[in-house]
Amino acid sequence: MQERKALLILHGKQALNADVRTAVEARRAQGWQLDVRVTWEAGDAQRLVNEALAAGYPTLIAGGGDGTLRDVAEAMALAKTQASLALLPLGTANDFARAAGVALEPQAALALLDEPAQPIDLGEVDGQVFLNMATGGFGSNVTANTSEELKRVLGGAAYFLTGLTRFAEVRSSFGRFAGPDFDWEGEFLALGIGNGRQAGGGHVLCPQAQVNDGLLDVCIVPAATDVVGTLGTLLSGGINGLQSVAVSARVPWLEVEAPEGLDLNLDGEPMESRQLRFLALPAALRVHLPAQSALLQE
Repeated sequence: MQERKALLILHGKQALNADVRTAVEARRAQGWQLDVRVTWEAGDAQRLVNEALAAGYPTLIAGGGDGTLRDVAEAMALAKTQASLALLPLGTANDFARAAGVALEPQAALALLDEPAQPIDLGEVDGQVFLNMATGGFGSNVTANTSEELKRVLGGAAYFLTGLTRFAEVRSSFGRFAGPDFDWEGEFLALGIGNGRQAGGGHVLCPQAQVNDGLLDVCIVPAATDVVGTLGTLLSGGINGLQSVAVSARVPWLEVEAPEGLDLNLDGEPMESRQLRFLALPAALRVHLPAQSALLQE
C-alpha cells in the first residue's frame, strides 16, 4: 500500500495562498502526512528536494509554475530517485499541467496523490534537464520578455499581448538540425523541442507529443515571406495553420548547430549556445498524472 506521506515544495509567492492551505488541510484530514516547505531564492527547490529525499519522503509535490516544476523534476532526476512527483500548478501558464490534464484547482490537483505514479520521460540538453519543452527563436523571446506584472494581471493572455507588441523586433535564426532519419537546415522563426505539447502560455508546438514514448517531438517554424501571418498563427495558438507550415519530427536525440548563437528557454530557464545536443531520457521520473492524460501513450 502506498505510504500516505508527501512533501510540498511551494514557491514563495504562493505562501499565503488560501486555496493551497485549504487543499493541504483537506488532504491531512484524509490521512495524509503532508508537510510544506517554501522557496525563497534560486537553488532552494533543488536543496529542498535533496533534503526531502534524504529524509525518506516517498512523494514530492511541486507547487508553482513551470519553472518550479522543472527545478523539482530536474533535482529528482539527477538524484535517480524512485520517489514520485505530483503537480500543484500555480503559475501563469501551467503549460505542462494543462496539456497533461492536471486540474488547476488545488484540491483537485492534490487528489492525484491517490493515482498511481507512472514513469515518464524527461528531456536533456547539455547537462540541463527539462520536463516540458525547450523553445527557441521569437517564441522564446516573447516568453522571456513578458513582465511578471502583465502575467499577474492578464494571465496567459500576457504572452499574446507581448508578442503583438514585439513584431517590429522579429528576425529569423539560422540553424542546422540532425537526428535519426532527420536533417534540416535553414532560417526559422520559432523552434520547439517537446516532451510536452505547449509552451509560452498555451502555444501548442508539438500537438502529438507523449511523455512515455522515449522520444522528443521537434517543431521548426521556417521563416516565410509572410512573417506577420506566420507569427500571428503561432501567437494565436492556431494549431492546424501552424502545423501546415512547420517542419516536424520525432527523435530520441537531436543535434542543433546555430552559428550565430541560439537563445533557448527550458521551461522558464534561459540558456544560449551555438551547438546543442538534445536527448530523451526514457522513464526518468515517476509522476502522478490523470489515468486518461492525453500525454500518456496507451
